[in-house]
Amino acid sequence: MYIPRHFQITDREEIFSFIEQNAFGQIISTLQGRLFSTHIPFLVSDDKQKLFGHFARHNPQSKDIDGQEVMVTLEGPHGYISPSWYLNPGVPTWNYQAVHIYGICKILPELTAVKTIVDRLSNKYEEAFETYWELDYNAGMLKHIVAFEIEITNIQCKYKLSQNRSEQDRENVITHLQNRGSVALANAVKETNQQ
Repeated sequence: MYIPRHFQITDREEIFSFIEQNAFGQIISTLQGRLFSTHIPFLVSDDKQKLFGHFARHNPQSKDIDGQEVMVTLEGPHGYISPSWYLNPGVPTWNYQAVHIYGICKILPELTAVKTIVDRLSNKYEEAFETYWELDYNAGMLKHIVAFEIEITNIQCKYKLSQNRSEQDRENVITHLQNRGSVALANAVKETNQQ
């Protein structure tokens, strides 16, 4: 991804915090010579060296991905930025946060691996609910799922959040975003520019 210096994020802790908070994205590989993408949630290993996920067994991407270099894309809040919000001339643009993760994908054929990944994903997202769904997967259900891990080889992180504008322009961007209901993006602009 093209990342001008002032939009590049290199702090590993910040990057993995972003990944944990924005873990739904795309896994992109090739399938019969063409790019193919599936939208799924991801898990990060405790040592932050791998990503985990799973496909439906009928997803054709699962048949051809073992051993491939893949790219995972994750994004945070994003939105249009009008040049009318600036004190000085500017151009229309888009503010956003994005991470691209490259790595080698490996299919995990054991049902225990499938169950572990499904359980961890379910636990991660079920804990937000007042009524917690008890995990209840049988082996027959798990056979319809293909688990994988990605050994991370490279991570690129870009926060394009008006860092190249004046402090007053950034304040104007934050105010306009809040007024339009883009609170998460306004907060991201504020937090990034306070660092």
